[in-house]
Amino acid sequence: MPTLPCQRCQQPLALPASTSSPSGQLSSGARALLAPAAGASRNATAAPAPLSRPLAHTAALQRLLAAPALRHPLCKECTDAALKLTAAESEQLRAERDALAAWQAEVKRAEPGDEHLHDEIRQLEDEAELVTQGLREAERDRLDVEAELRALEQEERELEGDEQRFWAQYSELSLSLAKLSSQRDALQTAAAHDAAQLARLQQTNVYNDAFSIGHDGGFATINGLRLGRLPGSAAPTEWREINAAWGQACLLLDTLARKCGVVFEDYRLCPKGSFSTIEKLAGDKAVYELYGSGDWQIGRLLQSRRFDHGMVAFLECLRQLAAWACARDAELRLPHAINKDRIGEASIRLQFGSDETWTRALRHVLLTLKVLLSWACRRDESSTAA
Repeated sequence: MPTLPCQRCQQPLALPASTSSPSGQLSSGARALLAPAAGASRNATAAPAPLSRPLAHTAALQRLLAAPALRHPLCKECTDAALKLTAAESEQLRAERDALAAWQAEVKRAEPGDEHLHDEIRQLEDEAELVTQGLREAERDRLDVEAELRALEQEERELEGDEQRFWAQYSELSLSLAKLSSQRDALQTAAAHDAAQLARLQQTNVYNDAFSIGHDGGFATINGLRLGRLPGSAAPTEWREINAAWGQACLLLDTLARKCGVVFEDYRLCPKGSFSTIEKLAGDKAVYELYGSGDWQIGRLLQSRRFDHGMVAFLECLRQLAAWACARDAELRLPHAINKDRIGEASIRLQFGSDETWTRALRHVLLTLKVLLSWACRRDESSTAA
Protein backbone atom coordinates (compact mmCIF):
# COMPACT_ATOMS: atom_id res chain seq x y z
CA MET A 1 0.00 0.00 0.00
CA PRO A 2 1.46 3.31 -0.94
CA THR A 3 2.07 5.91 1.88
CA LEU A 4 2.59 9.67 1.99
CA PRO A 5 3.70 11.83 4.98
CA CYS A 6 1.35 14.44 6.43
CA GLN A 7 2.63 17.86 5.37
CA ARG A 8 2.06 19.29 8.89
CA CYS A 9 2.83 16.58 11.44
CA GLN A 10 4.83 14.24 9.08
CA GLN A 11 2.78 11.23 10.12
CA PRO A 12 2.49 8.55 7.32
CA LEU A 13 -0.81 8.48 5.53
CA ALA A 14 -2.23 5.18 4.18
CA LEU A 15 -3.44 5.61 0.60
CA PRO A 16 -5.80 3.23 -1.20
CA ALA A 17 -4.27 0.86 -3.72
CA SER A 18 -5.98 2.58 -6.59
CA THR A 19 -3.82 5.66 -6.19
CA SER A 20 -0.71 3.76 -7.48
CA SER A 21 0.18 1.40 -10.38
CA PRO A 22 1.43 -2.19 -10.05
CA SER A 23 4.88 -0.93 -10.63
CA GLY A 24 4.66 1.12 -7.45
CA GLN A 25 4.40 4.45 -9.13
CA LEU A 26 1.77 7.06 -8.35
CA SER A 27 -1.18 7.20 -10.61
CA SER A 28 -1.91 10.19 -12.74
CA GLY A 29 -4.58 11.43 -10.29
CA ALA A 30 -2.15 11.43 -7.37
CA ARG A 31 0.41 13.19 -9.40
CA ALA A 32 -2.15 15.77 -10.36
CA LEU A 33 -2.93 16.29 -6.64
CA LEU A 34 0.74 16.78 -5.77
CA ALA A 35 1.77 18.67 -8.89
CA PRO A 36 0.33 22.04 -7.94
CA ALA A 37 2.48 22.10 -4.81
CA ALA A 38 5.59 21.84 -6.90
CA GLY A 39 4.62 24.39 -9.49
CA ALA A 40 2.57 26.75 -7.39
CA SER A 41 4.95 29.61 -7.73
CA ARG A 42 5.04 29.33 -11.48
CA ASN A 43 1.25 29.05 -12.00
CA ALA A 44 0.44 31.72 -9.43
CA THR A 45 2.11 34.41 -11.50
CA ALA A 46 0.94 33.14 -14.90
CA ALA A 47 -1.69 35.34 -16.55
CA PRO A 48 -4.90 33.46 -17.38
CA ALA A 49 -6.02 33.21 -20.98
CA PRO A 50 -9.22 34.85 -21.97
CA LEU A 51 -12.02 32.42 -21.17
CA SER A 52 -15.74 32.43 -20.80
CA ARG A 53 -17.28 33.22 -17.38
CA PRO A 54 -17.68 29.54 -16.23
CA LEU A 55 -14.20 28.75 -17.36
CA ALA A 56 -12.89 31.85 -15.57
CA HIS A 57 -14.43 30.69 -12.27
CA THR A 58 -12.89 27.26 -12.79
CA ALA A 59 -9.53 28.84 -13.47
CA ALA A 60 -9.78 30.93 -10.33
CA LEU A 61 -10.56 27.85 -8.24
CA GLN A 62 -7.56 26.13 -9.77
CA ARG A 63 -5.35 29.06 -8.87
CA LEU A 64 -6.64 28.98 -5.30
CA LEU A 65 -5.96 25.26 -5.10
CA ALA A 66 -2.60 25.73 -6.78
CA ALA A 67 -1.44 28.19 -4.04
CA PRO A 68 -3.07 27.04 -0.80
CA ALA A 69 -2.10 28.52 2.61
CA LEU A 70 -1.65 24.95 3.91
CA ARG A 71 0.29 22.29 2.18
CA HIS A 72 -1.34 18.91 1.73
CA PRO A 73 -1.97 16.08 2.10
CA LEU A 74 -2.84 16.34 5.77
CA CYS A 75 -3.93 13.87 8.33
CA LYS A 76 -7.39 14.02 9.80
CA GLU A 77 -6.34 15.72 13.00
CA CYS A 78 -4.37 18.41 11.18
CA THR A 79 -7.22 18.84 8.73
CA ASP A 80 -9.68 19.46 11.61
CA ALA A 81 -7.31 21.96 13.20
CA ALA A 82 -6.86 23.73 9.87
CA LEU A 83 -10.62 23.87 9.39
CA LYS A 84 -11.14 25.42 12.84
CA LEU A 85 -8.44 28.01 12.15
CA THR A 86 -9.92 28.78 8.78
CA ALA A 87 -13.40 29.13 10.30
CA ALA A 88 -12.10 31.59 12.95
CA GLU A 89 -10.30 33.66 10.32
CA SER A 90 -13.41 33.63 8.18
CA GLU A 91 -15.53 34.83 11.07
CA GLN A 92 -13.07 37.66 11.82
CA LEU A 93 -13.03 38.70 8.16
CA ARG A 94 -16.83 38.73 8.06
CA ALA A 95 -16.88 40.97 11.18
CA GLU A 96 -14.36 43.33 9.57
CA ARG A 97 -16.44 43.33 6.38
CA ASP A 98 -19.60 44.24 8.33
CA ALA A 99 -17.80 47.02 10.23
CA LEU A 100 -16.43 48.39 6.95
CA ALA A 101 -19.87 48.30 5.37
CA ALA A 102 -21.41 50.11 8.39
CA TRP A 103 -18.67 52.77 8.26
CA GLN A 104 -19.22 53.30 4.56
CA ALA A 105 -22.97 53.71 5.15
CA GLU A 106 -22.31 56.21 7.95
CA VAL A 107 -19.92 58.18 5.78
CA LYS A 108 -22.46 58.33 3.00
CA ARG A 109 -25.12 59.56 5.38
CA ALA A 110 -22.74 62.16 6.94
CA GLU A 111 -21.63 63.65 3.66
CA PRO A 112 -23.31 67.12 3.42
CA GLY A 113 -24.87 68.55 0.35
CA ASP A 114 -23.63 71.58 -1.59
CA GLU A 115 -26.32 73.90 -0.22
CA HIS A 116 -25.47 72.91 3.31
CA LEU A 117 -21.78 73.57 2.62
CA HIS A 118 -22.56 77.00 1.18
CA ASP A 119 -24.62 77.89 4.26
CA GLU A 120 -21.85 76.75 6.56
CA ILE A 121 -19.32 78.74 4.55
CA ARG A 122 -21.46 81.88 4.76
CA GLN A 123 -21.90 81.33 8.51
CA LEU A 124 -18.16 80.92 8.95
CA GLU A 125 -17.53 84.06 6.86
CA ASP A 126 -19.98 86.00 9.05
CA GLU A 127 -18.27 84.70 12.16
CA ALA A 128 -14.90 85.60 10.66
CA GLU A 129 -16.18 89.13 9.94
CA LEU A 130 -17.43 89.45 13.52
CA VAL A 131 -14.14 88.16 14.87
CA THR A 132 -12.23 90.57 12.58
CA GLN A 133 -14.38 93.45 13.77
CA GLY A 134 -13.80 92.37 17.35
CA LEU A 135 -10.07 92.25 16.65
CA ARG A 136 -10.17 95.77 15.18
CA GLU A 137 -12.05 97.01 18.25
CA ALA A 138 -9.61 95.19 20.50
CA GLU A 139 -6.74 96.84 18.59
CA ARG A 140 -8.32 100.27 19.08
CA ASP A 141 -8.83 99.48 22.76
CA ARG A 142 -5.22 98.36 22.98
CA LEU A 143 -4.03 101.62 21.44
CA ASP A 144 -6.27 103.59 23.82
CA VAL A 145 -4.96 101.62 26.77
CA GLU A 146 -1.37 102.17 25.64
CA ALA A 147 -2.02 105.92 25.29
CA GLU A 148 -3.65 105.96 28.71
CA LEU A 149 -0.74 103.96 30.10
CA ARG A 150 1.73 106.48 28.66
CA ALA A 151 -0.31 109.30 30.18
CA LEU A 152 -0.34 107.49 33.52
CA GLU A 153 3.42 106.96 33.31
CA GLN A 154 3.89 110.66 32.62
CA GLU A 155 1.60 111.51 35.50
CA GLU A 156 3.51 109.07 37.69
CA ARG A 157 6.80 110.78 36.82
CA GLU A 158 5.26 114.16 37.59
CA LEU A 159 3.91 112.83 40.87
CA GLU A 160 7.33 111.42 41.75
CA GLY A 161 8.83 114.86 41.09
CA ASP A 162 6.11 116.47 43.17
CA GLU A 163 6.74 113.93 45.93
CA GLN A 164 10.46 114.66 45.94
CA ARG A 165 9.79 118.39 46.10
CA PHE A 166 7.21 117.77 48.83
CA TRP A 167 9.64 115.80 50.96
CA ALA A 168 12.34 118.42 50.40
CA GLN A 169 9.95 121.15 51.53
CA TYR A 170 8.79 118.91 54.37
CA SER A 171 12.37 118.50 55.57
CA GLU A 172 12.96 122.25 55.39
CA LEU A 173 9.70 122.97 57.18
CA SER A 174 10.49 120.32 59.78
CA LEU A 175 13.83 122.00 60.49
CA SER A 176 12.12 125.38 60.62
CA LEU A 177 9.45 123.95 62.90
CA ALA A 178 12.09 122.46 65.18
CA LYS A 179 13.87 125.82 65.36
CA LEU A 180 10.61 127.66 65.95
CA SER A 181 9.57 125.10 68.57
CA SER A 182 12.91 125.57 70.29
CA GLN A 183 12.49 129.34 70.17
CA ARG A 184 8.90 129.00 71.38
CA ASP A 185 9.97 126.80 74.27
CA ALA A 186 12.71 129.27 75.15
CA LEU A 187 10.25 132.15 74.96
CA GLN A 188 7.69 130.24 77.02
CA THR A 189 10.35 129.46 79.60
CA ALA A 190 11.44 133.09 79.65
CA ALA A 191 7.80 134.25 79.83
CA ALA A 192 7.10 131.84 82.68
CA HIS A 193 10.20 133.03 84.49
CA ASP A 194 9.25 136.66 83.89
CA ALA A 195 5.67 135.99 85.00
CA ALA A 196 6.94 134.36 88.18
CA GLN A 197 9.34 137.22 88.68
CA LEU A 198 6.53 139.71 88.06
CA ALA A 199 4.25 137.91 90.50
CA ARG A 200 7.02 137.90 93.07
CA LEU A 201 7.70 141.56 92.45
CA GLN A 202 4.01 142.38 92.61
CA GLN A 203 3.85 140.69 95.97
CA THR A 204 6.99 142.49 97.04
CA ASN A 205 6.63 146.00 98.36
CA VAL A 206 9.55 148.20 97.59
CA TYR A 207 8.85 150.34 100.64
CA ASN A 208 9.03 147.29 102.89
CA ASP A 209 12.35 146.40 101.32
CA ALA A 210 13.65 149.96 101.46
CA PHE A 211 12.50 150.51 105.05
CA SER A 212 12.76 147.34 107.10
CA ILE A 213 11.51 148.02 110.64
CA GLY A 214 12.12 145.42 113.34
CA HIS A 215 13.60 145.08 116.79
CA ASP A 216 16.85 143.99 118.35
CA GLY A 217 16.49 143.18 122.02
CA GLY A 218 14.95 146.27 123.64
CA PHE A 219 15.69 148.48 120.63
CA ALA A 220 13.56 149.30 117.64
CA THR A 221 15.55 149.09 114.40
CA ILE A 222 15.16 150.52 110.94
CA ASN A 223 17.23 148.89 108.19
CA GLY A 224 19.25 147.22 110.94
CA LEU A 225 20.08 150.49 112.72
CA ARG A 226 19.18 150.69 116.42
CA LEU A 227 17.28 153.75 117.54
CA GLY A 228 17.68 154.55 121.26
CA ARG A 229 20.01 153.99 124.18
CA LEU A 230 19.74 151.62 127.12
CA PRO A 231 22.05 151.75 130.10
CA GLY A 232 23.85 148.56 130.94
CA SER A 233 23.47 147.23 127.41
CA ALA A 234 26.04 144.65 126.37
CA ALA A 235 26.54 146.55 123.09
CA PRO A 236 25.97 150.25 123.72
CA THR A 237 24.51 152.19 120.82
CA GLU A 238 26.76 154.84 119.36
CA TRP A 239 25.43 158.21 118.22
CA ARG A 240 26.51 157.53 114.64
CA GLU A 241 24.10 154.60 114.53
CA ILE A 242 21.33 156.61 116.24
CA ASN A 243 21.77 159.53 113.83
CA ALA A 244 21.72 157.19 110.83
CA ALA A 245 18.55 155.55 112.18
CA TRP A 246 16.93 159.01 112.54
CA GLY A 247 17.91 159.81 108.96
CA GLN A 248 16.13 156.61 107.75
CA ALA A 249 13.06 157.42 109.87
CA CYS A 250 12.94 160.98 108.48
CA LEU A 251 13.26 159.66 104.92
CA LEU A 252 10.45 157.13 105.54
CA LEU A 253 8.08 159.75 106.93
CA ASP A 254 8.84 162.13 104.06
CA THR A 255 8.34 159.31 101.52
CA LEU A 256 4.97 158.34 103.02
CA ALA A 257 3.85 162.00 102.99
CA ARG A 258 4.82 162.36 99.35
CA LYS A 259 3.17 159.04 98.46
CA CYS A 260 -0.08 160.04 100.13
CA GLY A 261 0.10 163.64 98.92
CA VAL A 262 0.23 165.07 102.43
CA VAL A 263 1.80 168.47 103.05
CA PHE A 264 2.73 169.00 106.66
CA GLU A 265 1.61 172.14 108.41
CA ASP A 266 4.32 174.40 109.87
CA TYR A 267 7.12 171.92 109.18
CA ARG A 268 9.17 170.55 106.33
CA LEU A 269 11.27 167.39 106.54
CA CYS A 270 14.80 167.50 105.19
CA PRO A 271 16.12 163.91 105.12
CA LYS A 272 19.94 164.11 104.85
CA GLY A 273 21.10 160.75 106.17
CA SER A 274 22.89 161.07 109.51
CA PHE A 275 22.45 164.85 109.44
CA SER A 276 18.72 165.17 108.72
CA THR A 277 16.86 168.30 109.86
CA ILE A 278 13.33 169.69 110.16
CA GLU A 279 12.53 173.22 109.18
CA LYS A 280 9.93 175.20 111.11
CA LEU A 281 7.93 177.32 108.67
CA ALA A 282 5.44 179.14 110.94
CA GLY A 283 6.19 181.71 113.65
CA ASP A 284 9.81 181.84 114.56
CA LYS A 285 11.41 180.03 111.69
CA ALA A 286 14.12 177.66 112.72
CA VAL A 287 15.97 174.53 111.70
CA TYR A 288 15.98 171.61 114.13
CA GLU A 289 18.53 168.82 113.98
CA LEU A 290 17.52 165.16 113.99
CA TYR A 291 20.91 164.05 115.14
CA GLY A 292 22.59 164.28 118.48
CA SER A 293 25.91 163.84 120.26
CA GLY A 294 27.23 162.55 123.53
CA ASP A 295 29.40 165.59 124.16
CA TRP A 296 28.09 167.70 127.10
CA GLN A 297 29.70 171.01 126.26
CA ILE A 298 27.66 174.24 126.29
CA GLY A 299 27.29 174.25 122.53
CA ARG A 300 26.27 170.64 122.59
CA LEU A 301 23.65 171.40 125.23
CA LEU A 302 22.10 173.98 122.91
CA GLN A 303 22.22 171.42 120.07
CA SER A 304 20.52 168.91 122.36
CA ARG A 305 17.66 171.37 122.89
CA ARG A 306 17.32 171.74 119.08
CA PHE A 307 17.51 167.94 118.85
CA ASP A 308 14.57 167.67 121.28
CA HIS A 309 12.64 170.29 119.31
CA GLY A 310 13.40 168.37 116.11
CA MET A 311 12.10 165.08 117.60
CA VAL A 312 8.94 166.86 118.83
CA ALA A 313 8.47 168.36 115.35
CA PHE A 314 8.96 164.91 113.83
CA LEU A 315 6.31 163.54 116.19
CA GLU A 316 3.93 166.33 115.11
CA CYS A 317 4.45 165.47 111.45
CA LEU A 318 3.82 161.81 112.27
CA ARG A 319 0.59 162.79 114.02
CA GLN A 320 -0.59 164.79 111.00
CA LEU A 321 0.04 161.86 108.65
CA ALA A 322 -1.71 159.45 111.04
CA ALA A 323 -4.73 161.78 111.28
CA TRP A 324 -4.88 162.04 107.48
CA ALA A 325 -4.79 158.24 107.14
CA CYS A 326 -7.44 157.64 109.84
CA ALA A 327 -9.71 160.21 108.16
CA ARG A 328 -9.62 158.12 104.96
CA ASP A 329 -9.80 154.69 106.53
CA ALA A 330 -12.11 154.26 109.51
CA GLU A 331 -10.79 150.76 110.11
CA LEU A 332 -7.21 151.93 110.55
CA ARG A 333 -6.09 151.54 114.14
CA LEU A 334 -2.81 153.03 115.31
CA PRO A 335 -1.00 151.29 118.18
CA HIS A 336 -0.24 154.49 120.13
CA ALA A 337 -1.81 157.92 120.43
CA ILE A 338 0.32 161.01 119.84
CA ASN A 339 -0.04 164.12 122.02
CA LYS A 340 2.50 166.89 121.66
CA ASP A 341 5.83 165.40 122.81
CA ARG A 342 4.34 162.09 123.98
CA ILE A 343 3.51 158.95 122.10
CA GLY A 344 1.92 156.20 124.09
CA GLU A 345 2.54 158.04 127.41
CA ALA A 346 6.30 158.11 126.68
CA SER A 347 8.02 161.44 126.09
CA ILE A 348 10.27 161.70 123.08
CA ARG A 349 12.43 164.39 124.70
CA LEU A 350 15.88 163.19 125.64
CA GLN A 351 16.98 166.18 127.75
CA PHE A 352 15.95 165.88 131.38
CA GLY A 353 14.52 162.42 130.64
CA SER A 354 15.72 158.85 131.01
CA ASP A 355 17.22 156.77 128.24
CA GLU A 356 14.66 154.01 128.87
CA THR A 357 11.68 156.38 128.37
CA TRP A 358 13.26 157.91 125.30
CA THR A 359 14.03 154.50 123.82
CA ARG A 360 10.44 153.35 124.50
CA ALA A 361 9.08 156.46 122.75
CA LEU A 362 11.34 155.75 119.78
CA ARG A 363 10.01 152.16 119.63
CA HIS A 364 6.46 153.59 119.50
CA VAL A 365 7.50 155.98 116.69
CA LEU A 366 8.96 153.21 114.51
CA LEU A 367 5.97 150.94 115.23
CA THR A 368 3.57 153.71 114.15
CA LEU A 369 5.65 154.29 111.03
CA LYS A 370 5.49 150.57 110.26
CA VAL A 371 1.69 150.52 110.61
CA LEU A 372 1.33 153.57 108.35
CA LEU A 373 3.73 152.01 105.83
CA SER A 374 1.68 148.80 105.68
CA TRP A 375 -1.52 150.78 105.31
CA ALA A 376 -0.11 152.88 102.47
CA CYS A 377 1.06 149.72 100.65
CA ARG A 378 -2.34 148.04 100.99
CA ARG A 379 -4.02 151.22 99.78
CA ASP A 380 -1.70 151.35 96.80
CA GLU A 381 -2.39 147.68 95.93
CA SER A 382 -6.16 148.23 96.18
CA SER A 383 -6.03 151.21 93.84
CA THR A 384 -3.86 149.25 91.37
CA ALA A 385 -6.25 146.27 91.38
CA ALA A 386 -9.25 148.54 90.85
